[in-house]
Amino acid sequence: MTGTEATQDDRPTGPAIRHGLKKHCPNCGEGALFSGYLKVVDTCPNCGEELYHHRADDGPAYLTILLVGHILGFAIHLMWVQFRPEPLTMAVVLSVSAVALSLYLLPRMKGMVVAIQWARRMHGFGQRHD
Repeated sequence: MTGTEATQDDRPTGPAIRHGLKKHCPNCGEGALFSGYLKVVDTCPNCGEELYHHRADDGPAYLTILLVGHILGFAIHLMWVQFRPEPLTMAVVLSVSAVALSLYLLPRMKGMVVAIQWARRMHGFGQRHD
């Protein structure tokens, strides 16, 4: 087994994704991943893992839109078939739901993308500083 194969297994993707979805450091799972709403910390305050390498770009926004669109598509169908609300009521409820769900999911999707990059050693996360 080469050195590259051995280093891939020491960062399991599943636990890193779970930590990222909770907005925690993908390495230790304890430190905060963000210093603000979407600003990733340069280093974990708990374990010192460097996190400034991330390149999340538009991925989290795309994933958020994808999830919100599917959830609200189902909600539109369910509301119309079961309740037949007034169009204005339906528009207001779904608009508020879309904004709230987007604001809730966006930092979690960014945490997940950063965690995947960390676990897969992408964009500078693969360099060892031991």
